[in-house]
Amino acid sequence: MQQVDRTISVVICSYADWRWDDFQRACVSVDKQLTEGDELVVVIDHNDGLLERARAEFPNARVVANAGRKGLSDARNTGVETSRGDVVAFLDDDAVAAPGWVAGLREAFAPDEVAVAGTLVRPNWEGGHKPTWFPEEFGWVVGCSYRGLPEVKTTVRNPIGASMAVRRTIFGKVGGFSDAIGRVGTKPVGCEETEFCIRVSAHDPNYQVVFDPFAAVDHYVPAGRQTMKYFVSRCYHEGRSKRIVSLLQGTTAGLSSERQYVRVTLPSAVVKGVAGSFRRPSGLLRAGVVVIGLGSTVLGYVVESLQRGQVTVSPT
Repeated sequence: MQQVDRTISVVICSYADWRWDDFQRACVSVDKQLTEGDELVVVIDHNDGLLERARAEFPNARVVANAGRKGLSDARNTGVETSRGDVVAFLDDDAVAAPGWVAGLREAFAPDEVAVAGTLVRPNWEGGHKPTWFPEEFGWVVGCSYRGLPEVKTTVRNPIGASMAVRRTIFGKVGGFSDAIGRVGTKPVGCEETEFCIRVSAHDPNYQVVFDPFAAVDHYVPAGRQTMKYFVSRCYHEGRSKRIVSLLQGTTAGLSSERQYVRVTLPSAVVKGVAGSFRRPSGLLRAGVVVIGLGSTVLGYVVESLQRGQVTVSPT
């Protein structure tokens, strides 16, 4: 691996006492990988008790309170403002960085044109395995990589927010994460990293957003996120989030990856599930869930359009 002299600031944002064990594992997994000049920055989102506990537990980290509005976007922005590294990496508080994660991100920024990088996000299912009905094409529902993503290192529109990094100078050029979008507490919305990456590419077409499937994190998926209720809710709110991104950045950029996903990845999943149902009946079930997931996402997109008084533009 090429030696790259870039310092890394890893930002982990947390908000809830009940996530402490996961949060602690995330911090420890990063701390083991930091080298001279790197740092761990912890941002606590409007929870004074958790803030004090984190400061006591991680004396070597820079532990600060979210200086902005409640929610992940401003928590991340606070992390950017607090950190000092050449590259700012973001890890979810319920994810564990696999060995080599920090080194892989450091290497990703060797080319000067790389502005954003992301890695593989593997699901760590509570119970040891995913539900039989869960289609791998919907890994994003639980914040993980999904079937349809590239299998080699290449450019993408945006990485998954659970494991991504940004060259520090980029924030000075395009700003931070928009607080008009993104997760607040447990409400299953998102897409702040999508909107951010679209802004990056629009600012300078020479900037690259890269995805490296050979670096990875393991993202915990609790039982509560392994239900059909959560699946449908997450898809619905993803549709709402995608509509907001489209309003902010236009439908061409806002839905560029989704068109390929809807036209190629999902139909392939349905065909595969139906064709294999003679040997494995669960394939037919997964095919049905694909249709439900797509329908729920489209519904969220349409509802958000109507609520904002905008003419609906099909996400496909």
